[in-house]
Amino acid sequence: MAEIVCIGQAVIDCITRGKEEKPHKKNVYRAEKISLNTGGDALNESVILSRLGHQVKLVCGVGNDVAGNLILHEMEARGIDVSDVTQSDSLTTPIANLMVNRDGTRISVNSEATMLTGYAPSEHAIKGAKVVSLASLFRAPLDNSDTIIRLARAAKAQGAILCADTKMPTYRKLALDDIREILPLIDYIFPNENEGEYYTGETECMAMAEHFRSLGVKNVIIKTGEKGCTVSGGQGQFSMPAYSVDAVDSTGGGDNFVAGFISALLHGGNLRECCQYGMACAAVCVQSIGATTGVKSRESVEEFLK
Repeated sequence: MAEIVCIGQAVIDCITRGKEEKPHKKNVYRAEKISLNTGGDALNESVILSRLGHQVKLVCGVGNDVAGNLILHEMEARGIDVSDVTQSDSLTTPIANLMVNRDGTRISVNSEATMLTGYAPSEHAIKGAKVVSLASLFRAPLDNSDTIIRLARAAKAQGAILCADTKMPTYRKLALDDIREILPLIDYIFPNENEGEYYTGETECMAMAEHFRSLGVKNVIIKTGEKGCTVSGGQGQFSMPAYSVDAVDSTGGGDNFVAGFISALLHGGNLRECCQYGMACAAVCVQSIGATTGVKSRESVEEFLK
């Protein structure tokens, strides 16, 4: 039985790195590298947590198409429980087009396929989990207040730790008020600084964190990329710098942070130690192209930490 259940998006990322600013020939551009990678917050967390030595279940919806088959094949090959992945002819597996600049920053393009219309995960999928991660909160399938409330209540009813990694909405839009009743059930929430500002209206990271805390969230970790993170929780308030590395692709850095944090939490780490381990996973991640390319194993992270 899986000790961690990750619920949210699974996509295929088409990553183009280092596209020329001017065309090589009319309507023809060159790039340093173009690659296909599995991606999406729930999938990324699942892969990294599995490599860190945990039993993980992925809960998501995919289409009965080439991209969906690729996701299922890759997850099964990596030993991730896909028994509650819904594959349906009525869904189209989301494909994200990611343009990565030479400094590692990126932009993403998404289609309406990310709405996953008609798909809602079942609360039965989380039975027995020690940790339930709402890995793409506010984006499908977690952009429906009834779905979020149902899953959050089910997680806490069985005594699971409830984590939530927020996303900026692309099509359907929810606000914190729409799920206000279950915010006190969230043990750890992980917005980045842009998401924090969007959902709270605050512009300073600690103020964002305190806004979430005022609504009942127990621990708030604002991810600030290359600057590190800002934290407010039951063990106090603090900011922590990120590791200094040569980043080539920021894709999945936040998901690796969350996966590392959850792993450290299950190993008994305190809030600072969990953040430190999460940032180590993120630092290893951004030194490679793709969200799940960098972290190979727990040993690879431990080696980095040395």
